[in-house]
Amino acid sequence: MKVLESLQTRAAAHPARIVLSEGHDPRIVEAALRATKRNMASIVLVGPEDQIKSEIHDQGGQLCTTLSVEDPETSVLTEQIERAYLDLRRHKGMTPEKAKVSALDPLVFSAMMVHLNLADGTVGGAVATTSDTVRAALQIIGKAPDAEIVSSFFLMVLPEDHPSGRDVMIFSDAGLIIDPDAGALSSIASQSADSLTALLDLEPKVALLSFATKGSARHERVTKVTTAARLLKERRPDLQSDGELQFDAAFVPSVGASKAPSSEVAGHANVMIFPDLDAGNIGYKIAQRIGGCIAIGPILQGLSKPANDLSRGCTADDVVSMIAVTALQAARKTRD
Repeated sequence: MKVLESLQTRAAAHPARIVLSEGHDPRIVEAALRATKRNMASIVLVGPEDQIKSEIHDQGGQLCTTLSVEDPETSVLTEQIERAYLDLRRHKGMTPEKAKVSALDPLVFSAMMVHLNLADGTVGGAVATTSDTVRAALQIIGKAPDAEIVSSFFLMVLPEDHPSGRDVMIFSDAGLIIDPDAGALSSIASQSADSLTALLDLEPKVALLSFATKGSARHERVTKVTTAARLLKERRPDLQSDGELQFDAAFVPSVGASKAPSSEVAGHANVMIFPDLDAGNIGYKIAQRIGGCIAIGPILQGLSKPANDLSRGCTADDVVSMIAVTALQAARKTRD
């Protein structure tokens, strides 16, 4: 699909060093081999060395300058990571004994490689839970100094020749922030708009979604969205944004023209901001399972360096796409 191809081509133009914390998983190995073959990134597979090498061999690949293995049990980096992790988490009660054990955890090891500038970004979650994957990213890599919040989004790739003529949208936040207030919602919208530009060089059109459109209903939950929309306009006058909008008013030109005729976004939005995690998570899964969209994510935004999560049901294709996303996020960090 052209969106996925564009992601991979753009990543190859900005190759980064990406560490994969579940290097023993066959899907991860397949994705690593494909990513390095396309020169998308230099890949570090973290995990049991013998098991990873065996899986690479079984898939007809081999280690090279852009594909390497780090086994926390034997790596020359482990002692450095152990010391640095102790220093990083000492204020939270970390002890030398706990740090020694933690350094062997592939999620910790991988995130620490990014923290220590030994890698540009990390991807996990094919085996580990989202909570464990995100926790390691938040505790070790941390929030960017200029970020108000760490949030997430899904890149939703529509089926080819979709009747709408669209090929991609962002759904946010569909994976992390449970019930953002109006300020947090406006921050999520701002981050998501920038993420669309960074990944695909598209002009964002941001819709803050609700069950109402332009005063069609009154409720405190609608007020939250309208307040967020106002805050977003104030902080980001450069963005095309609007709210509150129902999804059909945001997505369908004829409905947008009918329900919000003065809006520059209605009917043409490509960044959909959901009012809470219930709506976002349900919405992306309906689009994926019934609508046939490919959902890439959850992709984290607002971290000081890239770290991303995978679904435990992910395919090798999903992992390749996430490697591309993470490489492009790293390129943006370098430019910034």
